[in-house]
Amino acid sequence: MAEMNVHQILKDVGNKVVHPVYFLMGEETYYIDVIADNLEESILTDTEKEFNLTIFYGKDTEIPEIISTARRYPMMASHNIVIVREAQHLKDIDALMTYLQKPLESTILVVCYKYKSLDKRTRFYKFLNHSGVVYNGKKLYDSQVPDWISGYVKQNGYRISPAATKLLSDHLGSDLGKIVNEVKKLFINLNKGSEITPLVIEENIGISKDFNMFEFQNALGAKNKQKAYQIAKYFADNPRSNPFVMTSGILYQFFSKVLLYHSLKDKSQKNAATELGVHSFFIKDYMQAAKNYSPNRIIEIFSQLRSYDLKSKGLGNETTDQGELVKELTYKILNHAKTKHP
Repeated sequence: MAEMNVHQILKDVGNKVVHPVYFLMGEETYYIDVIADNLEESILTDTEKEFNLTIFYGKDTEIPEIISTARRYPMMASHNIVIVREAQHLKDIDALMTYLQKPLESTILVVCYKYKSLDKRTRFYKFLNHSGVVYNGKKLYDSQVPDWISGYVKQNGYRISPAATKLLSDHLGSDLGKIVNEVKKLFINLNKGSEITPLVIEENIGISKDFNMFEFQNALGAKNKQKAYQIAKYFADNPRSNPFVMTSGILYQFFSKVLLYHSLKDKSQKNAATELGVHSFFIKDYMQAAKNYSPNRIIEIFSQLRSYDLKSKGLGNETTDQGELVKELTYKILNHAKTKHP
């Protein structure tokens, strides 16, 4: 059986169509947990789980123990479920091949192998494909995260503004588990059908609606010096919430999109949104930034970002803290100040 996507797996589980082995792997771990949790909750009743559900953890388990448990027949239930969480810590996972050669049809073995993927050329992987379901969770690109957030919010019966989506994606990154945890905090305090806005986010999970990366990049793009300096000072005063590496990374993405906007022959809102991979709501911000920063100036900004990234890592920077680096970088971007390379 070939690799399956998460939607097909969850649909099958919901219809009680299950397989003897599930090997869940990959860098993106959110859906690994979702699939394992669905299998744990959907197949057995609470009473059946007492005798037919076993959960192991990779650091505390040996392969022979997993195989021995997987070979047990269910007791007064349709299946015996064995879930191995944090399986990436197992020693000699290839030893599972002994079981994969002839898995028990009445057992559902779920292996959660996080943060990496198996080599598809190995004999072990080929046995997995033959005997069960393989799921490979791949990290979303940063540009895909806002749409994922919007879809998740809509799926749960709420609405979210484009600005709020961008605020969450910029602040939380592409870790879907982290995003879901924060968004669920919003659901708790909102009625179904309500809209998530930047103000709602600030009031419930503490991400400032005024002092955040979204507002910072827009202030820089519009050359609103007063606002940009205020936000830079806020970042400097709150380095834990606004690490320099995140700030420089998002600014690099922003100016990369501004540079791409310059190169577009068709600068219509619809085409620009498609080419830049952003919601059409934000195209006006990139249009404004393109007016204020020429392609040559953006190339200089890339050089400044690289220089300050090195300084933040200690290269040519013995005394300035990262908060001061943010303020210095802001000044140089806004005032066309040259950067000396370390």
